[in-house]
Amino acid sequence: MATFNFPGQTKFYSGKVRDVYTIDDKWLVMIASDRISAFDVILPKPIPFKGQVLNQIAAYMLKATADICPNWLVNTPAPNCAIGKKCVPFKVEMVIRGNLTGHAWRTYSSGTRILCGVTMPEGMKENDFFPEPIITPSTKADVGHDEDISREDIIKKGIASEVDYSVMEKYTRALFARGKDLAAKQGLILVDTKYEFGKIGDEIYLMDEIHTPDSSRYFYADGYEDRQSAGERQKQLSKEFVREWLIENNFMGKQGQTVPEMTDDWITTISNRYIELYEKVIGEKFVPETLSDTETFNRITDALQEITA
Repeated sequence: MATFNFPGQTKFYSGKVRDVYTIDDKWLVMIASDRISAFDVILPKPIPFKGQVLNQIAAYMLKATADICPNWLVNTPAPNCAIGKKCVPFKVEMVIRGNLTGHAWRTYSSGTRILCGVTMPEGMKENDFFPEPIITPSTKADVGHDEDISREDIIKKGIASEVDYSVMEKYTRALFARGKDLAAKQGLILVDTKYEFGKIGDEIYLMDEIHTPDSSRYFYADGYEDRQSAGERQKQLSKEFVREWLIENNFMGKQGQTVPEMTDDWITTISNRYIELYEKVIGEKFVPETLSDTETFNRITDALQEITA
């Protein structure tokens, strides 16, 4: 993917999946690449249309929750691009969990019942619903891995004031409830997800992406109860299948391990799975759109001119 230089550009950052351009220190241009990462490693080959899938799901979900809280998004001028307001981010991710899955289950199965200061009930099985969703925040580390943190420590360490944290907590619960409603209409269960917030002046904004398969876990609702009763694995809708393939091929991002070969057939399979994810989560047919770098640049530049005029 090309690196651009936009009028008024003041900063550029390339992450594992997104390239982020700061304009006039006031706006962000976020381009979702076709890069794919797992175990904190960018895999060697891009996945066609992955950037478009993630960008369009996030834009759809931000618009579907805009009545709950202000969010950063202003425009989506290209299929894999979003333009929005630059916020001062809180260095914390608001992780919310409706089911005992993933990191929460690993903690629980080790015998620990407290996660991020929240007590989890006794007698639960993997993938069971919590009596009500729990919020288990994590730090956003500049270097190294994110770490679990409690509400009390967030406030004590000055990561967020008690007033600001209360607002983020209220927004997180309302956004998750809306996300679960949207998922239920598609025959899905929104299991867990994360939200990131920032401030412009005194106002708190929802930032980044929401409810995408890269930041959320979905189960298929059909058969959920039967699978739980039988002690079977739940049918998931996420990028977990990529991680499973890597593990089967002896790669978990550890020193000395080599990423297995990604054949053209496997890349096509991953691309098709992401498109399937889009259609299942959104409930609309995916329309692939391929733009040249020049077309992408021109569309973004035109949109920036309108926004900054």
